[in-house]
Amino acid sequence: MSKQIVYTDEAPAPIGPYSQAVKINGTLFVSGQVAIELSTQGDIQAETQKVMENIGAILKAAGMDYPNVVKSSIFVKDMNNFAAINEVYGRFFTENPPARETVEVARLPKDVNVEISVIAVQ
Repeated sequence: MSKQIVYTDEAPAPIGPYSQAVKINGTLFVSGQVAIELSTQGDIQAETQKVMENIGAILKAAGMDYPNVVKSSIFVKDMNNFAAINEVYGRFFTENPPARETVEVARLPKDVNVEISVIAVQ
């Protein structure tokens, strides 16, 4: 078993004791990504776009891309933003989208509005 920590300067550095991603046996586990710099602007689509770009940067650092994603988890502060988040998220998965759940939560780190994590396989 070969465990590789994946890190890129193209995505936010971890704000706690965790890695941006861990790759093991061809499977990449990407930690929840947020858009701290956009969370106070109130534009859920811009925030979601940045989160997905962060995920893309981490996937690239691991030698993967969006089609490698098999599972995603979306955590959102307000389920009323579901359609807006879906619209942006869907641009990144135009064919054969991954399995997914979307969960409304009371609060997210740094008071962001959306956090997304993914699992990808080579």
